[in-house]
Amino acid sequence: MFLNVIDSFKIAVQFPILQRKSYMTACEVKAVLMKALALSEAYVRGEGSHFQVIAVSEQFAGMSRVKKQQTIYIPLMEYILDNRIHALSIKTYTPDEWQRNRKLNGV
Repeated sequence: MFLNVIDSFKIAVQFPILQRKSYMTACEVKAVLMKALALSEAYVRGEGSHFQVIAVSEQFAGMSRVKKQQTIYIPLMEYILDNRIHALSIKTYTPDEWQRNRKLNGV
């Protein structure tokens, strides 16, 4: 999985997209993540091509911070490569971590 992310970025750099597709909405980004991953909760804010994602799932338990971010990037890679998503801020939590940090995130 890790090599796929790196290879995708290499391709994007070598062959820039000539025509930008329309931007995504926060609801569309959330729908992609909820469909692709076993998330118990997801919160997406943003507009245009800049989004902030909070993802909650038991699958994040024991993962490194990098692996958690890669898990979120993978289903969104198509939209990153065609510039529908340009900037992405990611916070990931297990359900227990989320219960402790929920108020800090204003959700």
